[in-house]
Amino acid sequence: MKKLKLTFCTGVDTVTGANYLLEDEEQGLKILVDCGLVQGEKTAEEDNNAAFSYDPKTIDVLFVTHAHLDHVGRIPRLINAGFKGRIISTPATKDLARYMVEDEAHILSHNRHNNPTITKEILEIYSEENINTMMRLWEGIEYHKPFDIKGLQINFRNSGHILGSAFIEMICNGKKIVFTGDLGNSPSPILKDCEKLTDADYLVMESVYGDRNHEDRDNRKLLLEHIIQDNVKRRGVLVMPTFSLERTQELLFEIDDLIIKGRIPLVPFFLDSPLAIKLTDVYKKYENEMNDEAREMAKSGKNIFVFPGLKQTPEAEDSKMILRTPNPKIVIAGSGMSSGGRIVHHEHNYLPDPNNTILLTGYQSAGTLGRHIQDKENSVYINGEQVLIRAKVEMISGYSGHKDSDALLDFVAGTAETVKQIFTVMGEPSSSMFLIQKIRDNLGLNARQPIKGESVFLEF
Repeated sequence: MKKLKLTFCTGVDTVTGANYLLEDEEQGLKILVDCGLVQGEKTAEEDNNAAFSYDPKTIDVLFVTHAHLDHVGRIPRLINAGFKGRIISTPATKDLARYMVEDEAHILSHNRHNNPTITKEILEIYSEENINTMMRLWEGIEYHKPFDIKGLQINFRNSGHILGSAFIEMICNGKKIVFTGDLGNSPSPILKDCEKLTDADYLVMESVYGDRNHEDRDNRKLLLEHIIQDNVKRRGVLVMPTFSLERTQELLFEIDDLIIKGRIPLVPFFLDSPLAIKLTDVYKKYENEMNDEAREMAKSGKNIFVFPGLKQTPEAEDSKMILRTPNPKIVIAGSGMSSGGRIVHHEHNYLPDPNNTILLTGYQSAGTLGRHIQDKENSVYINGEQVLIRAKVEMISGYSGHKDSDALLDFVAGTAETVKQIFTVMGEPSSSMFLIQKIRDNLGLNARQPIKGESVFLEF
């Protein structure tokens, strides 16, 4: 029997900033799982710019569960601090991550004049050189192709969250620890379902929606249809802040179907996100990872992310044209929590008009502009200017990419016969604690919430 040391570096008491360290002192092996940005918190800049709690030069391998920035966004900083180990994920995650990190570098460069905390040193961390180094160190390994690192057997399984997302199984002396990353809200319009887990001994799991359930899946598309119809009747602007990765692709797929079936009228649609446009091209490359319906449509020659009336606006001048386009119209833009990107300009322009609608389709982290809008405050500050919120604010949580409370419980129930210890991470404290109590009450299992920086020793 041996003991492995697990440290919860960041990614506890909050939904972002995933970063966990697993150490096998006997083998001299140090493994990281994810290295993500803290987003939305008041202390986000301070947290992201802080030194790591470990020496990056000593890390052998970084495993990445998926390509969202709160799981990959600090990798350039890790490299800048001397990391020279292997980075391993699924191939799709590798392809997506480059665009995600390059976009973060672009946003930092664009915002440096308005944000004195974005120093020359920070820009150098997200340099082209560091990003290229990141990609040279990165390896893509397919789902269900186990591999060995110093006696530790690793396997990626499909978590159904976004393209390429995985929960990671690590087996030592016949016992298994699983890091879930983010677990998908299956079934997805596009992706294959999240796989089931039946044999974990230790489980480090997300808890974003640990305290609430989504709307009925069939109802979400109907809600989308009604909101679009209502916007057209009022001749307003429907603004949809969306995550460029996964949420945008799902919405394009669903809107295409509504148009084909004549459920919504043809009006101008704008995909105003250069990042989302690039990422959608990656989706086309990995048709084999889509579910049966989406894959068959793609194989028939149809572009499943394009429909009549849709205009992509990759250039800034194209984006400015949207304001001059007569209503009614629909604008899909990033970021999903309105924490940056082109969506902020659209919200500045369209929030004050009661004929317009803001439709939120994903989680809004505490402290973000999106959360202030979701809470239907009277006004918000955008680029230092007070903007009144008179537009309708709608929310469809059924489009979330995360499992809800009941689905998280079902996921744990699949491995209830074997699991000895469950650690809930990546959730606000109330959400995480609610899920813990739910697991204890319904399954009688040992679950708890770690604290930031805590280390535990697990027996293998």
